[in-house]
Amino acid sequence: MSRPSDHYDSREDARIVNPNLGVTGWLRWFWRQLTSMRTALLLLLLLAIAAVPGSLVPQRSSDPNGVSQYFADHKDTAPILDSFQMFDVYSSAWFSAIYILLFISLIGCVLPRTKHHFEALQAQPPTTPANLSRLPAFAEFTVTGTSAEAVLEAGRSALKADRYRVARYDRGDTISVSAERGYMRETGNLVFHFALVGVLIAVGFGGGFGFAGQRAFYEGQAFTNSLIAFDSFNPGRFFNSSTLTPYTITLDKFTATYEEKNTNAIGQPTDFTAEVTTQVKGEDPQKNTIKVNEPLRIAGTDVYLLGHGYAPTITVRDPEGNVVFTDSVNFLPQDKNLTSLGVVKVPDGLAEQLGLIGFFYPTVSEGHSGAYFSMYPDLIDPRLTLDVYTGDLGLDEGIPRSVYALDTADMTKLAGRKAPQKSLEFSVGETVELPNGLGTVTFDGVKRFVSLDIHRDPTQGWVLFFSLAALAGLLISLFIPRRRMWVSVTENSDGSVTAQCAGLARGDDPTLLGAVDALKDKMERTVGLSRD
Repeated sequence: MSRPSDHYDSREDARIVNPNLGVTGWLRWFWRQLTSMRTALLLLLLLAIAAVPGSLVPQRSSDPNGVSQYFADHKDTAPILDSFQMFDVYSSAWFSAIYILLFISLIGCVLPRTKHHFEALQAQPPTTPANLSRLPAFAEFTVTGTSAEAVLEAGRSALKADRYRVARYDRGDTISVSAERGYMRETGNLVFHFALVGVLIAVGFGGGFGFAGQRAFYEGQAFTNSLIAFDSFNPGRFFNSSTLTPYTITLDKFTATYEEKNTNAIGQPTDFTAEVTTQVKGEDPQKNTIKVNEPLRIAGTDVYLLGHGYAPTITVRDPEGNVVFTDSVNFLPQDKNLTSLGVVKVPDGLAEQLGLIGFFYPTVSEGHSGAYFSMYPDLIDPRLTLDVYTGDLGLDEGIPRSVYALDTADMTKLAGRKAPQKSLEFSVGETVELPNGLGTVTFDGVKRFVSLDIHRDPTQGWVLFFSLAALAGLLISLFIPRRRMWVSVTENSDGSVTAQCAGLARGDDPTLLGAVDALKDKMERTVGLSRD
């Protein structure tokens, strides 16, 4: 069979040539991919996954002491994790990149939808389909003794009463009403997305202009809201120290309550209460309390109770009885019964620099091996033991040293395990001589200390507002159906009038058929005439 002269047969040298997109085309393609709903959902999932490391390893912004301890316990892996910013997850470059891309994606997705929704709100309902019986919800009835206009008006009034937007369309002998409602569904959807963008903006600004700081202090001691008073301080990128409002918090008393009746939970904490006196500059002092789930709100900052422990009061004297050191020293809890570890450094006043590593037992007990441990977290039978070191404390090298750690590399151990003398042991009020005639140490008593987290987020109110708006928008988009209804009326040759009612929903709407039947019943009752 001969082929047409213009027939093109495939040949080996035939090639399909795609059009060259160019720079503009590729940028347009990338923008469409970035602003698609699929990409936004993917970025939201990635953001949730990227936040996981922040809960697995301590963060410098919230637990700087935990980060230091992690470096001490994992000397090999900690530097590797730090190179990937795992200790600063929420301010890391990779987390910020996902955050910014999600922000751009949401903006690029929502703005065109807003424009389209605004145009849809101003548009008339669509024309009535020619064949309503093919729609998923359909009802029909025929009446006599009335006009087509009266039946159509009954349908229009019923739809208006149900808050539909209506428009009339005529086609030959058939007159109809097209109705639509449920635009609040899309409005709620847009409100949800705009509120989500608002949350992202508020959180970003709050992190940039806010700060988080920690401070541990004991009963009778005061904290002043200034940079030098914090044990650790993590400002936002745009933080200005002039925004710190001067105020003081004095710890009057700390009370811990433990379970005593339930034998399976003896020693479990049931309540922690820090009684404090606060004073903002220029105002009168106020009595307040801070609990674990009840932070203190003062001068735009939130003060949270993070932890607590014991601060033994220790006095060191030289051989002549002169006091060279006296203070209440915070000992860090090591277990649930508050066996605590602390360090005392005495750089001056004795023949040699003195370092003491102490263990404090609130309720001391002795194990089978002779080692002490605390069997209950409250102060019932307190005991203090001290290991003694002499030598260079390293305080003259100009390098910052942790008050909770003692570098013994250049020091000699005089008392403790594997030392010439066993550890010094104290009950409250006892005095023990230091080795080599260096002087004496007295265990004067015990105070309690608290660890507070002072947090300032200037956008807290906005975050709450946008969160509530997002919740409201989500509920609206879930529970308001988007629906179109039509009433078509035709006058028959015998004088009867046939009315057709139909409905179409956008998405699943199990109530659609019931709504069409209800519309039909309302029209019949309004017409009030017999039916065939």
